Amino acid sequence: MKAEKNPIQSVMAWIRRQPPKVKAFLGVVTAMTVLVLLRVIVHEHDNLFVASEAVHAVGIAVLIYKLTKEKTCAGISLKTQELTALFLAVRLYCSFVMEFDLHTFLDSATLVTTLWVVYMIRFKLRPTYMEDKDNFAIYFVVIPCAVLSFFIHPSTRHHIINRISWAFCVYLEAVSVLPQLRVMQNTKIVEPFTAHYVFALGIARFLSCAHWILQVLEFLSLLGYTYLHIVMFLKMI
Repeated sequence: MKAEKNPIQSVMAWIRRQPPKVKAFLGVVTAMTVLVLLRVIVHEHDNLFVASEAVHAVGIAVLIYKLTKEKTCAGISLKTQELTALFLAVRLYCSFVMEFDLHTFLDSATLVTTLWVVYMIRFKLRPTYMEDKDNFAIYFVVIPCAVLSFFIHPSTRHHIINRISWAFCVYLEAVSVLPQLRVMQNTKIVEPFTAHYVFALGIARFLSCAHWILQVLEFLSLLGYTYLHIVMFLKMI
């Protein structure tokens, strides 16, 4: 007699059998559903950004555990770590000059641990580093992010340089995982700890994007609410 399959395993097996377009559609629907739930459940959207930073820190902790336990950095992209260190350094600068708060502490801790990972890959575990597989050209993401941040950045009371810097770190954070994905694509093998790290990065990026999307939706709702009141006021005159 066959053992009954776990419902979650059955659903995952069904999803794996679907064509790429169906998977993409299901991914979009799932993301939108989660966004709606977050909008209803989370009243303080800044908590999403804190959660994103916390999940990122957990991902780095998993990576550190792999480096210290297995004494190998095989399957890990040094370029993703360097891009991560870059956007964290820029964001930390913005945090210091714009608003010193909990984010400053979280970013400081994550930056220190990321720099430690970079040091381990570059020096201590260099023989196990798959340099030939880590062949993503980082200027393909750094330069476009810099150009985009120059033209599209927040309109706040802060200095223009700080606003551009903040936009740059937001854009770079969104694409910093691309070299790691390239390594996974080139090696064709994903180690468990690396997979957990990438999964944590994905969750962190989603929460960070959700924070900004909900902020924009809240602004648009406020704008529409204000417009409606203005129209009603003009009709009463």
